[in-house]
Amino acid sequence: MSLKKKLIILNTTIMLGLGSAFALPSVKAESISDIQSQRTGIQSDISEAEQVINQLKKEQSKMNSQIAQIETTMKKNDEKIQETKQEVKDTEKAIDSLNKEIKALEERIAKREEVLKERAISFQESGGDVDYLEVVLGSKSFGEFVNRVGAVATIVEADQQILSEQEADKADLEKKQDSVEKKLQNLKDMELDLKGMQSQIKDQKAEMIAMKAKNEKKESEAEALKQSLENKDAGLEAQIASIRDDMKKEEDRKATEKADLDRAAQEVNASKPSSDESTKGEAASSSSPKAESASNSSKHSSADKPAASKPESVSKPSSANTGSAITAGYKYIGNSTYKFGGGRTASDIANGLFDCSGFVAWAYKQAGVNLPASTGALTSAGTQVSKSQMQPGDLVFFNTYKTDGHVGIYVGGGKFIGSQSSTGVAIANMSSGYWAGKFNGRVVRVN
Repeated sequence: MSLKKKLIILNTTIMLGLGSAFALPSVKAESISDIQSQRTGIQSDISEAEQVINQLKKEQSKMNSQIAQIETTMKKNDEKIQETKQEVKDTEKAIDSLNKEIKALEERIAKREEVLKERAISFQESGGDVDYLEVVLGSKSFGEFVNRVGAVATIVEADQQILSEQEADKADLEKKQDSVEKKLQNLKDMELDLKGMQSQIKDQKAEMIAMKAKNEKKESEAEALKQSLENKDAGLEAQIASIRDDMKKEEDRKATEKADLDRAAQEVNASKPSSDESTKGEAASSSSPKAESASNSSKHSSADKPAASKPESVSKPSSANTGSAITAGYKYIGNSTYKFGGGRTASDIANGLFDCSGFVAWAYKQAGVNLPASTGALTSAGTQVSKSQMQPGDLVFFNTYKTDGHVGIYVGGGKFIGSQSSTGVAIANMSSGYWAGKFNGRVVRVN
């Protein structure tokens, strides 16, 4: 092959390499743009959820204030009920005292009636069943007349006094009875009203507490929604980080290839003969049959030589590892539950029920790669690489209840996605915290 032809092939190779180096980041950038658009929508939903939560908190604060006011009203009302009950008791005592007075009055009235009876009998014995005038006019002598007039006057005066006292006592009794009975009735009516009001206030408090409970439930649901959205946003952020990491590695790889091609081009240019030598060679070739024969022999020899092989690159994960296998599980973040032995039936998958190895096998199956669904078998499902060479798509293992008891898929940025018993499918940090302490350094690259 002529030197000129080699240069053309080399330059074409360089251009193709550069073209692919620019094309891949462009596609990745479009993916990042799409994910960023999703994040914008989710962040808008998070903002709306926060507004709902703030509004519910305001309503909660208002209801707490109303409940406090109701409790204050109930306390004051209860105090008034107790005061009224005490007044009722005091009034009932006053009635008891009045009843004693009434009994005394009745006894005095009875005694007065006895005196009147005795006087009537005495009067009857002295003059018969006649009125006072007949008693006076029936006297037989002036002395008797005078005596009778004096006796009648005394009797009349005594009777009038008794009758006057009797009437006064009766009036006083009726007045006291009326006053006390009215007061007692008013107090009993007030107590009844207060008790009714207290019952109504209690109902209002119960209703307010029920409303508060509903409000708290709404707030809890809004908080859960917000948390779910934040988890999804974190998942998309990790996805973007993974894609950018892939882009960076791909750019680095392409840059290395370009450097290799540049060096090869320089070597070819360095070995290119001068224009004079090239002219002499062409003249010699045209004048000498032996030279032509030698040239043909050289051509055949060059054609028969195998092409120089490229140096082997470091083992890299397949596109499946860094693509569908990583992103397949994002839809389950915040929407799944850990289930021992889960992820192996259509029902479990539909309901987001996975254990760690079941999730990894399912995720890779979405990328067209069949893997075993047990942590022990997954340790041999590819090529063992050092943790310093760890790339997105690699399987990472953790010593939990046993050696290699947990497995996940590395997504870049010191994080992995897996089905954890505490969270279900989620992205976890393996650079610090719990999982950093459990990571045993085993990394398997799926072939």
